[in-house]
Amino acid sequence: MPTTSLTAPDLPLLLEGAGGSQSSRLHAGLRAAILGGRLPAGLRLPSSRALATQLGLRRNAVIAAYEQLLSDGLAEARTGAGTFVAPRLPQGPSEPAPLPVSPAPPSEAPAQAPFAIGRTLPDQALLNQFGRLMRRHLARADPIHFGYGDPRGSEALRAAIAAHLAATRGILCDPARILITSGTRHGLRLCAETLLRPGDAVWMEDPGYPSARQILDSVGARLVPVPVDAAGLDAAEGRRRAPAARMAYVTPSHQFPTGVTMSMPRRLALLDWAREADAWVLEDDYDSEFRYAGPPLTALAGIDRQARVIYLGTFSKTLFPGLRIGYLVLPPALLPAIATARAAVDRFPPSLLSGALAELVSGGGFAAHVRRMRSRYRAARDRVAETLTRTSEGALRVAVPDQGLHLLALLPEDLPPGAARAIRAAAGVEGWLLSDTRIVQGGPDGFVLGFSGHPLPALERAAERLGRACREAARE
Repeated sequence: MPTTSLTAPDLPLLLEGAGGSQSSRLHAGLRAAILGGRLPAGLRLPSSRALATQLGLRRNAVIAAYEQLLSDGLAEARTGAGTFVAPRLPQGPSEPAPLPVSPAPPSEAPAQAPFAIGRTLPDQALLNQFGRLMRRHLARADPIHFGYGDPRGSEALRAAIAAHLAATRGILCDPARILITSGTRHGLRLCAETLLRPGDAVWMEDPGYPSARQILDSVGARLVPVPVDAAGLDAAEGRRRAPAARMAYVTPSHQFPTGVTMSMPRRLALLDWAREADAWVLEDDYDSEFRYAGPPLTALAGIDRQARVIYLGTFSKTLFPGLRIGYLVLPPALLPAIATARAAVDRFPPSLLSGALAELVSGGGFAAHVRRMRSRYRAARDRVAETLTRTSEGALRVAVPDQGLHLLALLPEDLPPGAARAIRAAAGVEGWLLSDTRIVQGGPDGFVLGFSGHPLPALERAAERLGRACREAARE
């Protein structure tokens, strides 16, 4: 229905759109005009007959709209005088001013270009199989989907995850200790809010994962940078800096961003400290399924005999981020508190998706998908590393990782501050700067480059641009 405006100049009323009844549209137009200040307090409104004639509406529609205004308290009826705009109206603008939009921090900004971190490639065989499982679960109409479930999540999915972890990560756990989350960040947030108080010290790998740092900082934790070297986080240095810390966040199987694996002596030292300090260790095992030299390594939680490790896993890297399913493996002492916190936030995870995923994992489809993608990502890793080394002509030192979905390329130490950012912009690529992952700045800068989730030709072209930009910067 085209816009219709009242011809009377003293009643600036607009009726827009085609949806709804005549009375509802008229009521909406009158309400907007009153709240917007176009119809001032105390103004006498036209009679229902006059307004119906002027707008070409049914009189009953005008009467119904006026009655709704009276119910809203935006108008009042005076016997023998007519209908008037209420003498007192809400003050201020009818619509709030738009809030300024702040740019997202580097770790939050959605990135699509080559080397963006955290992307995965579509696998049509997986999507076809997962689609069949989803349709089957919809057709079954299981009663579990029509009520509120366990805050830990589907029993079938927890059992499938427990079997997967026992076979691939060396973690033997009762499915009752697993809690399904909407991703690693969700799990980390639940643990931080439940276990930490403002001011509690937390060991953080330096360099380390910026998103984890942001979450822990947001709950008021005091972040203690603990250096990472070729053997992983140095627990002895952590003891010197904050012996009574409440928690440690680590990525021991594939340290982010350096890619190193925490040595066994360092792992045992970390667990000894946690036991003595009555502290918790958060093990973020974000991409260990993709190991290119031998089977996946045993997780830190797999050698923990004191129940001090909280294991965070996710399907975002193995399947795709849009799935929004991760999980926690919790020490028995923490399960009641974390489950209660999860129930208070969003009650329980989606059962329909969990059922299909449980069948995918337990039926072998998940393992087959990981094998296919491991081959594709290994090819991408090798192509990026070779192209960067060749085109940079020695200006980049490329660390080729044995596992994971990103690699680290280091610049010469004598480049001026800001050079890495300028090089990345000149090359037109994504990825993080190594300096963005550091708490304490120092040492050479470089690039944390994701090689998963991007077509091979696009990765090769991006690597050529980045390599040339680094070579030119080094020459200058």
